[in-house]
Amino acid sequence: MTSFASFNPDQFRRAACALLATVLGASLACAANAEPEKKLAAATDVLVLSDGDTLHGKFVNEIGGKVTFHTDSLGDVTLGWDKIKELHTTEKFGVLQQSATGKGKHAAGNIPTGPVDVTEGKLTVNAEGAPVSLPVAKAQFVMDDAALRKQVFSEPGFFAGWDGAATAGATVVSSTTNQYTFSGAVNMVRTVPVVPWLDPRNKTLFAFNESYGKITQPAYSYSANPPDTGNVLVPAVVTKSSIFHAAAERDEYFSPRVYVLAQVDFDHDFAQELQFQQIYGGGFGWTVLKKPNQEIDLKGTVQYEKQQFIPSTGNANQNLIGSTFSANYLLSVKRVAFAQAVSYIPAYNQMNAYSANETDTVAFPAWKNFAFSVGTLDTYLNDAPSGATAANPPTKPNSFQFTMGLTYVIKSKY
Repeated sequence: MTSFASFNPDQFRRAACALLATVLGASLACAANAEPEKKLAAATDVLVLSDGDTLHGKFVNEIGGKVTFHTDSLGDVTLGWDKIKELHTTEKFGVLQQSATGKGKHAAGNIPTGPVDVTEGKLTVNAEGAPVSLPVAKAQFVMDDAALRKQVFSEPGFFAGWDGAATAGATVVSSTTNQYTFSGAVNMVRTVPVVPWLDPRNKTLFAFNESYGKITQPAYSYSANPPDTGNVLVPAVVTKSSIFHAAAERDEYFSPRVYVLAQVDFDHDFAQELQFQQIYGGGFGWTVLKKPNQEIDLKGTVQYEKQQFIPSTGNANQNLIGSTFSANYLLSVKRVAFAQAVSYIPAYNQMNAYSANETDTVAFPAWKNFAFSVGTLDTYLNDAPSGATAANPPTKPNSFQFTMGLTYVIKSKY
């Protein structure tokens, strides 16, 4: 055992230096071993422009002839194939010569995947097995392997991939009469794949719209004339309005623009004495026009329809066989989005039991995901009860409502 009195400073310094040299040597060795990994991590894609300039960074994708390349100094740069002399990637990319609709193994066999080289207008995919070459003009989409596997080979979960909007508006008045009105709407759509550069395989739509209001005139009394007869009591008067609509639709595409569909609709309109209307049907749809800023869809179905009227009207409930013929139009111009839906619903076993409706909505972006929206809903019910009774005034077949509200835009997270 060494005592403190025999402690030698020179021995301590030599031991400390030896220990420091050992630690330093180990650190240098680790750094030397890590250097190749550092260089590997720093490996970049190379883009040579037609004028000879060279960019080092990350190839993002190519969509419809537009190549996106990211560099730390310039950010995302987008240019056409005619501006590119060479392109070399280090990661795997898949090349689609046309938009893909399949999924799983059937789609995988049609998409060559591997590092990409572009030289003199020819794109080569260094796929496992044998390279695949084609002119750049035929490479409609070039996407990274992870994006392809996610969008082409898989389906999003039920709660993923939804786009849409939720709108709410309210009015409250407290005075001689008390009044409140609430309107709300939720419209959601999920197209699979959820990216616009692939043709759709299926689409799911959900819509909900509710407008409810009540005006209450409280009961009161006043002195009769002559006064000796006492007070006259006036009972409370309540006027209610309620319009409800909910719908869901599932589309399955068998070509980029033609699809089969199944739908269900539920409606209630107190003003038209309609207690509940339910529709179950199926048919075909056709996307007549599809551009980045506008789209037109035409649909036709065969369906079962049941109408139930408020009992006090005396109208008989009806079981109908009919159709829904509809047109849907979407337009996005600068900072304004417009949506219109028009439908005609005939009944073949009761010719007078037809209806029609039109919905128009205009939204103006306000702040971040919020927008200000105005809309109209016009509904015509030809077989609405028309006779007046002691409990109900004459019913108009047409119902029109105008709404304003704040809209929150919901964007897909898939």
